[in-house]
Amino acid sequence: MSNSTTTIALVEDDHAGELLTLRRAAFVTEAQLYDDPNIPPLTQTLAELREDLARDDVVTIGAWEGHRMIGSVRVEIEGEKATLGRLAVAPDKQGRGIGTEMLFAVLPFLPEQTTEIWVFTGKDSKQNLAMYTKHGYEEQYDKAAGDLTYTYLRRVLGAAGAQPAPRQG
Repeated sequence: MSNSTTTIALVEDDHAGELLTLRRAAFVTEAQLYDDPNIPPLTQTLAELREDLARDDVVTIGAWEGHRMIGSVRVEIEGEKATLGRLAVAPDKQGRGIGTEMLFAVLPFLPEQTTEIWVFTGKDSKQNLAMYTKHGYEEQYDKAAGDLTYTYLRRVLGAAGAQPAPRQG
């Protein structure tokens, strides 16, 4: 897990450049896995990212160590459904529980009426799929998007268990 100096907060427009840099660094390995340098996290422009951050139906949170953004996740809200995307962790910080921390850190930012969280990742992204299933997400279906096939997973939030604490250690 990340250390106690990690701060979780909403990503504001003044952090857009740093967020763009973090996502590009984090998604290079995914692009290499699929032999596709044109995956959306690598082609999004700064202007598009700023538009996304300004949307009322999107929440983007970040994890910082000091002044450095080391993780982020984007959540699109649609009625009772939240869809997580672009979960990114700085390459030198991967494997330390920050991605897991981001999965749980997003829960307090969701509207009260949220009943389910969806996430999608590349079908061949075995580490991502393992992390999501470990934390209660169940595979629902696969969907092709161009040359990529995404696996969609869902986690139903229970009334009492909607915000479990992240595992420490």
